[in-house]
Amino acid sequence: MIEAILNYEFLQNAFFSGLIIGVIAPVLGVFIVVRRMSLIADALSHVTLAGIAGSLYLSQTFTAFALLNPIYLGIIASVSGSILIERLRRLYKHYEELAIPIIMSGGIGLSAIFISLASGFNTDLMSYLFGSVSAVSRQDLWVVIGIAIVVFLFLFAFFKEMFVLSFDEEYANASGLPAKWIHFLFMIVVALVIAASMRIVGILLVSSLITLPVAASMRIARGFKQTIIYSILFGEAAVIIGLVSAFYLNLAPGGTIVVTSILILLIVIITKKIILHLKQGRGAVK
Repeated sequence: MIEAILNYEFLQNAFFSGLIIGVIAPVLGVFIVVRRMSLIADALSHVTLAGIAGSLYLSQTFTAFALLNPIYLGIIASVSGSILIERLRRLYKHYEELAIPIIMSGGIGLSAIFISLASGFNTDLMSYLFGSVSAVSRQDLWVVIGIAIVVFLFLFAFFKEMFVLSFDEEYANASGLPAKWIHFLFMIVVALVIAASMRIVGILLVSSLITLPVAASMRIARGFKQTIIYSILFGEAAVIIGLVSAFYLNLAPGGTIVVTSILILLIVIITKKIILHLKQGRGAVK
């Protein structure tokens, strides 16, 4: 595959995009999981699907949109969805979780409408749903790089604030941190990452890359920073193994990446149980 990557631009685009996503998705996933917001990734992915389906429909119906890259409308839809979730969370202060099914339902509904209006872009839509190695363009790669820079700048500027917000939001508010604005920016960054990941992992599976590496790392990490490091390692392993498997087996990369992530999680869980069992056995012998 290394020779193929050197010779074919689309493989270079897919491989480098995957490597970048394998870092930024799990890093944000740590904050999402710790704050018990895992379902928000699913909600935003469905809103992104609505944007993609709408963009494909517009490009099919109006010649002015024929050359428009669907990723841009997908990003707009995802960011808009994150803003609406925050608005609804404030509106339903005592029932904040209602915001997620409301936005998710809206995304699914709009997606169904645009797909039913369409005639001919089902093949294109499949690559967005489950990812595609050959569909990643150089333009998509630059978009991923740009979003990665935004993610790193956000984490560099607000890492300490995000750490406090993740573990003690009441203390963060009491200490004078602009918690609402930081959380608002965080939601926008998450939306950007979800939109950036859809070409490789697929819209319906992107939340798995955000949460599964974190779930595996939480079983063995000793501290917050270790959780982030292990999440990145597991995320990168899942992306590399998944992309190689997709290339040789001619499968959708989203499926192979997610299945690899699940296998990593199972290996971590089983390995830790075996180690604990061995330690308990040694303790009993002593």
